[in-house]
Amino acid sequence: MTYSKSDPRGNQTISDVLILVGFSSLGKLQILLFVVLLVIYLVTLMGNLLVILLIKLNPSLHTPMYFFLVNLSYLEICFTSGVVPKLLVHLLVEEKTISIAGCAAQMYVNTIMGLTECCLLTAMAYDRYVAICHPLHYTTIMSGRVCTLLAGVSWFIGISVEVSKTMWTFSLPFCGSNRVHHFFCDTPPVLKLLCIDAWKIRTFSISVSVLFILFPFLLIILSYICIISSILKLHSMEGRRKAFSTCSAHLVVVTLFYGTALINFLTPKSSNTSEGDQVISLLNTIVPPVLNPIIYTLRNKEVKESFRKRIEKSIFAHNGRNWRMKIKVNENGGIKGRSQMFG
Repeated sequence: MTYSKSDPRGNQTISDVLILVGFSSLGKLQILLFVVLLVIYLVTLMGNLLVILLIKLNPSLHTPMYFFLVNLSYLEICFTSGVVPKLLVHLLVEEKTISIAGCAAQMYVNTIMGLTECCLLTAMAYDRYVAICHPLHYTTIMSGRVCTLLAGVSWFIGISVEVSKTMWTFSLPFCGSNRVHHFFCDTPPVLKLLCIDAWKIRTFSISVSVLFILFPFLLIILSYICIISSILKLHSMEGRRKAFSTCSAHLVVVTLFYGTALINFLTPKSSNTSEGDQVISLLNTIVPPVLNPIIYTLRNKEVKESFRKRIEKSIFAHNGRNWRMKIKVNENGGIKGRSQMFG
């Protein structure tokens, strides 16, 4: 352990490194967990990158809904990459250390992405509300400028709010044990290392949660109350089905995100984060990012159709080049000349 001088109360103050206890008690099973997490992480990266490329390469998908989906995919990549790579390294090594600066960066990225996703999901709910409840004015209301503004505000809220909280946390002295009872630098276990009572930061965190997590969730619920009300007013069953299908993927993603977050929040916490608590946090970290691109791909006809056309175009382009080469050979008399020569 590396310590600096003692603070005035006689406690040893941590200087530069922390130890992430994580899943150390699993022993050799950490290798199995490493393999599982590595596969999930690679699938997460490939799935979200595929969604981004697919939308970028298909002009038919350049609509507000898919603009927000691209932002969501970028966010999921950043969210998992802020935690999982370091965890994978720690599952293979004996000394699971992280610098104070690295811990601050990890906490900052994790909290930014969580807060930004709440706001982004709210913007996507508003988009679905306008599409179903005000379809004739959709293109006017959800213009490119409005979409950019909604996405920009979502990112700005996450970045600005969490940078103040992170800087505030790491400006305070850490003392005592340098062991963080978690697999990453989450806010609650890090606050336990402070030399002072962190009630002000906890109060600030609760206020942020109410304002930027609970309030957006209430806006999403309100949007879907209006959406369901509008759908039920439709006389055609086919019209109802099509209207609901346009927002079903988003509804599943919202349920998944807030469901896992709620389980993590409501689970009783002990003084030292138990392995059960860590498993719930791990599921909250890896499950939504890996499932979101699958949900939007499997439950969305436009995305599936664009993906099919992109594959067919690639196959036809490859076959077309082969046929053009054969036709060119025939036109030059290459095949005919050989046939006549052997005839």
